[in-house]
Amino acid sequence: MMRTNIFMGTGTALVTPFDENGVDYEAFVRLIDTQIRGGVDFLVVLGTTGEAPTISPGERRRLITFALDRAAGRLPVVIGTGCNNTEHATESCLEAKSLGADCALVVTPYYNKPTQEGLFRHFETIARQSDFPIIAYNVPGRTGVNMTAETTVRLASVENVIGVKEAGAIDQAEEIIRGLRTVRPDFAVLSGNDDTAFHIVNSGGHGVISVLSNIAPREVSELISLARSGRVGEARELHLKFLPLMKSLFCETNPIPVKYALSRMGMCKNVLRLPLTEISANAAARIDLDMEACGLTSGMGI
Repeated sequence: MMRTNIFMGTGTALVTPFDENGVDYEAFVRLIDTQIRGGVDFLVVLGTTGEAPTISPGERRRLITFALDRAAGRLPVVIGTGCNNTEHATESCLEAKSLGADCALVVTPYYNKPTQEGLFRHFETIARQSDFPIIAYNVPGRTGVNMTAETTVRLASVENVIGVKEAGAIDQAEEIIRGLRTVRPDFAVLSGNDDTAFHIVNSGGHGVISVLSNIAPREVSELISLARSGRVGEARELHLKFLPLMKSLFCETNPIPVKYALSRMGMCKNVLRLPLTEISANAAARIDLDMEACGLTSGMGI
């Protein structure tokens, strides 16, 4: 019997807004409200885009609580809980679960560089010990390790592993989709990159965890919805329109560009935590041009 998976469509990898005093919770609420009005399907808090490695334990709990209170059941909230220590990742999942989150996003262990067997056991242990839904996150460009399609398909045998955010090669995502079609069709295959989302969904994938939707939630939601409903031509037009901006948002390390873009729209301040630094002048100019071409006008800033 096929289960229902609510983590399909468009999920936004939310930035964590800062000001001179720390986390800017007023801006955080504003960002969440904008996402809900924009029609995204779920939120991802404290992922890579949320600068999770720089967040203190107290800030983590408060950000999770703020997100859940503001979402108020209107859409699910996923919390980034991954790290390269399996026990610590499990504890983070249990914390998110105790606070009322709906799911955890767990990245492949970085720096340790585990084998495929180690990757499988990492996710299996977290899922079973936390008894909490998790989405595995494969992002070899950041972690130094690639979880193969074969391992991802194998992970589908673990009940609480409900999907994968795949930020590797498109052909690997297609292999995952092919391997899961008859095994577990409710397993969500989500693009981890905006510029591959159109292709992955049209290959049978289920959506995206998006950086672009921070600044264009309605447009990304429409693109994914059109693609999932078979309106490929209309989805392609949106994909091609926003493709330059998708790429420019990664012209420097994420979330440097998207935080700049949000500041230009007056949504939050352009403040990052070291080791990330503010955007270069050339990258900012590129983003300004691509935002204007997409009809995303700059605000007065705050």
